[in-house]
Amino acid sequence: MNARILKSVVGIAAVTVLSLGLFSFESPENDETLVNVTEVAPATLHKTVKVNGLNIFYREAGDTNKPTILLLHGYPTSSHMFRNLITDLSVRYHVLAPDYPGFGRSDQPLMKDFEYSFDNMANIVEGFLKKLKVKKYSIYLMDYGAPIGFRIASKYPKRVESLIIQNGNAYDEGLKDFWIPIKKYWNDYTIENGKPLEGFHSPEGLKWQYTHGVQDVSKISPDNWSIDLQHLTRPENNEIQLAMFYSYRTNVPLYPKWQQYFREHQPPTLIVWGKNDYIFPADGAYPYKRDLKNLDFHLLDTGHFALEEKGDEIASRILSFLKKNNIK
Repeated sequence: MNARILKSVVGIAAVTVLSLGLFSFESPENDETLVNVTEVAPATLHKTVKVNGLNIFYREAGDTNKPTILLLHGYPTSSHMFRNLITDLSVRYHVLAPDYPGFGRSDQPLMKDFEYSFDNMANIVEGFLKKLKVKKYSIYLMDYGAPIGFRIASKYPKRVESLIIQNGNAYDEGLKDFWIPIKKYWNDYTIENGKPLEGFHSPEGLKWQYTHGVQDVSKISPDNWSIDLQHLTRPENNEIQLAMFYSYRTNVPLYPKWQQYFREHQPPTLIVWGKNDYIFPADGAYPYKRDLKNLDFHLLDTGHFALEEKGDEIASRILSFLKKNNIK
């Protein structure tokens, strides 16, 4: 048998094996309760919509007739952090992931023309949902996405089908050592106290946020912080990030309101939390157990941006959680 015939035979055999489904893939950690993502995902679309006069960039995938999952990104990134999760979830759900003003590919209005605060970011996301005529949704809340999402959820509890919380805080216990210099800035709003915080969105600070606490740094793509720098290095963006650090102080007084929302409305909730996160440590994950009865709770052996290292597991847990709660 010559080389060309042998190559042809091997190719036919491989196609036959795949078509017959003779290979099987196990879900993370051999957990039979997890849903294995095997369906062919629809394409992710990259769009822009006008919200309150601003061009808001967003990623969208999946059938609009299926339940919607709203993905809210953290600091200092954008909807890019959800690029793989969107693909995994869109096989069964309609998925939306917007960039906030001043982040990613959305407009960055001048600070004199736009209030960079968590109240206003929540207004933008609310306007985004209204513009796209989305009336029911689950919310993935991560980092900055948590105070933005909790504002919306507590305002419109009947619209929220479930919560997926990944390193997003709603309790005093979650604000530990990382927050000491930021609290100093809250208490004494000066250029001198803001200067040390600029290091968080420097190239070294960005890399640290993505790699601290992970099990294998080689799995974390440097493209993450390179892409973040594209918006962080725009004129005035440094000042925007400092304004958001200062605005974070407005979230803490709202914690009791959000906790009351949990107790009264009991949204089905999944926690998938990187337990090695120095920014939002696991101390902030446990208190959710006090207020939520329908809670799936998982601490993952990774850092702040848990999707970078545990994305497949998180996607499987989300699909299993939503199926269990009949959100389909």
